[in-house]
Amino acid sequence: MACVLAIETSCDETAVAIVKNRKCCSNIVTSQIPMHRQYGGVVPEVASRSHLEIINNAIAQALEAAQLDWGAIDGIAATCAPGLVGSLLVGVTAAKTLAIVHNKPFVGVHHLEGHIYATYLSEPELKPPFLSLLVSGGHTSLIYVKTCGSYEILGATRDDAAGEAFDKVARLLKL
Repeated sequence: MACVLAIETSCDETAVAIVKNRKCCSNIVTSQIPMHRQYGGVVPEVASRSHLEIINNAIAQALEAAQLDWGAIDGIAATCAPGLVGSLLVGVTAAKTLAIVHNKPFVGVHHLEGHIYATYLSEPELKPPFLSLLVSGGHTSLIYVKTCGSYEILGATRDDAAGEAFDKVARLLKL
């Protein structure tokens, strides 16, 4: 099995995790909620600049928390879409640079597909076909997962997304 360093910077959190043999060895998440609160929402330019300031330290913390070095990492992944363009560029650029420097393969991950596959961390025996209720930020979809990589969207919200409501409630509850 593989050991992957994964980077997620699609919106207002800088997250770096190391997953080895489907086990999360470290998960460093830095939230920007306090920074954006004064604006009443996420400001894309502020978000991307914050990712830029935090990303290197988050990567170092993830390696340290997992008690691993670059020799143990088999590949590097990063969220490539959808999300705030500037924020995504920070994560993808960091990941691709590290992949080149450390001679590791790079995998770009679709953010929403990542939510589907994250289920395997807690439910490794799950096998398609299955239904996935995807609730993330501005996206709410009921997805039929036919096989790995083959999906059918059965329904999605057309206006307000349930994910936004979940995010707002989580922020209010400081979760």
